Amino acid sequence: MKISLLAFVLLIAFGSQPLLSAAEASPEQVLDTSGKVLRAGVSYNILLSMPYTSCRSPQGLALTRINGKSCPLDVVVVDRYHGLPLSFTPVNPKKGVIRVSTDLNIMFPLNASCPHHSTVWKLDNFDVSKKQWFVTTGGVVGNPGWETIKNWFKIEKYDGAYKLLYCPSVCPSCKHECKNVGKFVDQNGNQRLALSDVPFQVKFLKA
Repeated sequence: MKISLLAFVLLIAFGSQPLLSAAEASPEQVLDTSGKVLRAGVSYNILLSMPYTSCRSPQGLALTRINGKSCPLDVVVVDRYHGLPLSFTPVNPKKGVIRVSTDLNIMFPLNASCPHHSTVWKLDNFDVSKKQWFVTTGGVVGNPGWETIKNWFKIEKYDGAYKLLYCPSVCPSCKHECKNVGKFVDQNGNQRLALSDVPFQVKFLKA
């Protein structure tokens, strides 16, 4: 009788607990424009200002020199074509699938204009007068910690598509800004990728 009572108590106790698999469920997978899962190391174009209409030109991302600066190159928004392809590397390189709310590095292919410089995204060129951070290149892949805190970005779901976000989790003790990635137009008309209160709606097209 005692054994039966103990078994009943354990059944009630375990039945009231959430399943371990549910508690540890992985974040949702990011999908490309064809509905397929984004994968690490595969090239994609980041399409901005979706959906496209007759009044809205396609926009993509590319690299350029800002204010005569040499290398590394800065990330800018370009009109009327898909821009340059990029690839993603999650914080755990063994994970081949890209998921929302997960720290990752973003990088362009090597650029002939700056062949000896990294094309990995990072925050830099802080404009003190405007309190503005810009997205440039010269970061490193992996090695999470304080030294690389500016190299990590995330993808989040947004308005039926996705958005890019700077809010790294790789260094829990590090204080940093959490903000959307959007656009800043400088005094020379350069459409620079930058931290912004207004995010881009983005989708990912396999290159």
